[in-house]
Amino acid sequence: MGDRNQLQSAPDSFEALDAWKVARELAAEIYALCRREPLCRDYGLGDQRRRSAVPAMNNIAEGWERLHVAEKGQSYGYARRSCGEVRSMTYVLLDNPFINPDEQTALLNPCVRSGKLFSGPIRSLYQRQ
Repeated sequence: MGDRNQLQSAPDSFEALDAWKVARELAAEIYALCRREPLCRDYGLGDQRRRSAVPAMNNIAEGWERLHVAEKGQSYGYARRSCGEVRSMTYVLLDNPFINPDEQTALLNPCVRSGKLFSGPIRSLYQRQ
């Protein structure tokens, strides 16, 4: 990882944020899963999955572009909640069974990781107020 004393440069765009990158990967995984049998035939569940995965990355981008601290925090909070929604829905997929336990774990990991990546920035925003 390098010397901890080195200063890391701040990201210059939302595309450079690790949380956005992980949320993007998650959305791609969800879309791939929704194209697969038998989930592709369950339009309602597939649609709900897509509608919860895409806002995670979009809210991160929106928060990055916001000027006011409270608005940034709100957008980042929405992104984190979207990851939680996707995480919860993996249990529906597992229980019905559209996915197996290994596939669920593969979906849970980016949900948790993206959410954790924004815990620090959310706390930092509210400490500045």
